Amino acid sequence: MTEKLNVFINATRFSAAPVTPVDAFDHAELSRALAFHRSMPGYAPTPLVSLPRLARRLGIGSLCVKDESARFGLKAFKVLGGAYAMARHIGELVNEDIGKLPFEVMTGDKVRGRIGEVVFATATDGNHGRGVAWTARQLGQKAVVYMPRGSSEERLAAIRREGAQASIVNLNYDEAVRMIAAEAEKNGWLMVQDTAWTGYEKIPLWIMQGYGSLMLEAMRQLHEVPPTHIFIQAGVGSLAGMVQGMVTAAWGEERPRVIVAEAAVADCLYRSSCNADGRAVPVGGDLATIMAGLACGEANSIGWNILRDYAAAFASCPDFVAARGMRMLGHPLPGDPPIVSGESGAVTAGLLSILMQSPAHAATREALALNEDSRVLLVSTEGDTDPRRYLDIVWDGDVPSHRQF
Repeated sequence: MTEKLNVFINATRFSAAPVTPVDAFDHAELSRALAFHRSMPGYAPTPLVSLPRLARRLGIGSLCVKDESARFGLKAFKVLGGAYAMARHIGELVNEDIGKLPFEVMTGDKVRGRIGEVVFATATDGNHGRGVAWTARQLGQKAVVYMPRGSSEERLAAIRREGAQASIVNLNYDEAVRMIAAEAEKNGWLMVQDTAWTGYEKIPLWIMQGYGSLMLEAMRQLHEVPPTHIFIQAGVGSLAGMVQGMVTAAWGEERPRVIVAEAAVADCLYRSSCNADGRAVPVGGDLATIMAGLACGEANSIGWNILRDYAAAFASCPDFVAARGMRMLGHPLPGDPPIVSGESGAVTAGLLSILMQSPAHAATREALALNEDSRVLLVSTEGDTDPRRYLDIVWDGDVPSHRQF
């Protein structure tokens, strides 16, 4: 039986829910993170790619994709969050504002002498852990990384090449997070995780603010003209929560509509949005999906509160949605440039195409005002971070999407 793409339209805010403040994601706060990232060696804004032929085929006004595959040579956006949170932590250790600690100063002998040895620990499907390991190596520090069962051996090897102590554990993602939290508490490590819960919120908030650099770049590349719609993927919801918080802080009621895309087997935000009382609903089990970066069953509490109050829609996407997006971006219409987008990176492209082309989703298009006047922004959050898996899907036809919508 074919899995079905499901979309929940968040037409009205839950009456029992407060309106969550978004001050932490205003321009001034996110600009602090961007200033730090600009001080890092190898920093450059990632491309914003226009796909006019695809936009015309889908019946929308314009389509742009923020391509994060070029970020610091790591093929994914995740390093933005981990690096900023780690930097903020070091700033606290030396009692200095992050604005006075550019990367060159932070990695110098004077700062290292003051902070001693720090072990940064995290659970990851691959991209976040590689970013933490890469940053720890740059800082002259250590990293310990746990990956959930089913994780890619290629992603594990990439993390180990950054000098981290890394292993795959026989747990799902959320269980691996709890395991690394316990290990960090026992050993005095600093956990760098974008999943937030009561009592663990400062680091996740810093990570979310770090992700904001990609949106500030995108807005400059769009000449400060906001899109009408942003399709954004979600695992725990930290990136999506940042995007929603940023556009809400910037434009209030005139903000772009944000449509959140999740893997169907780990659709905690979608299920939570359908929950009448606005409480976050966890999803358990193996969470087996090609979208490894989205295989998270428990929501970031900060991100969920923002998305609950402001997001336009939540989509629960079977694997074929991501596979379709990978093929569309990798083999574009004549005249559009190709984009190498991994499984988690391409799900929004697949979702947009299905919503615009399937008669079954006509009502959804209308409810979201997706039409010839729409200016759509997507974020391709990763390139081929698992090259073998990428080719299995794009070259060899694994996870077919034909006529599944």
